[in-house]
Amino acid sequence: MNEFARTLEVLRDADVDFVVIGGVAHTAHGGAHLTYDLDICYDRSPANIQRLAKALESHHPRLRDVPEAVPFHSDAAAISRGMNFTLTTDLGDLDLFGEVAGLGTYAHVLAFSSAIELLSRPCQVLSVEGLVRAKRAAGRPKDLLVLPELEALLEMEPLVKPGTTEGAAALDTSEGGDGQEGS
Repeated sequence: MNEFARTLEVLRDADVDFVVIGGVAHTAHGGAHLTYDLDICYDRSPANIQRLAKALESHHPRLRDVPEAVPFHSDAAAISRGMNFTLTTDLGDLDLFGEVAGLGTYAHVLAFSSAIELLSRPCQVLSVEGLVRAKRAAGRPKDLLVLPELEALLEMEPLVKPGTTEGAAALDTSEGGDGQEGS
């Protein structure tokens, strides 16, 4: 089980640029989904990767479901060479996504997010629309099971909230994404 409050605090205090996605985002929007890990999409700029690696180093990140004998260095160089990581840390399970299926890179995910107060501090959280796109694109049975609830939540809110960058109109395809689902 992830220590969500402490993990978010560690990331925010290190000024890591990230968006909360997955089950925690689902719950933040009123969903009944239970989750035991924290999923984030992180900015892949060298400076942000450096901040992310530094923030995590004292929490002993290691690859999840990989024998401990397999070495993993969670420094900025290793994170730069990869894209998505499923980690176990002293704070619990943490999944890092440099790219999210159905949405694309951090910039695209950010366009489908808004600031929501999580644990007394604002945090960028993927919108319900973004969650629906990502779950559909992932297509795993566990993702498809939560789609009906997410679609019901989507029907209860406007597609584009005034004053935010949510919605398909905000998806900028000039940053390497093609605007297509299934990135």
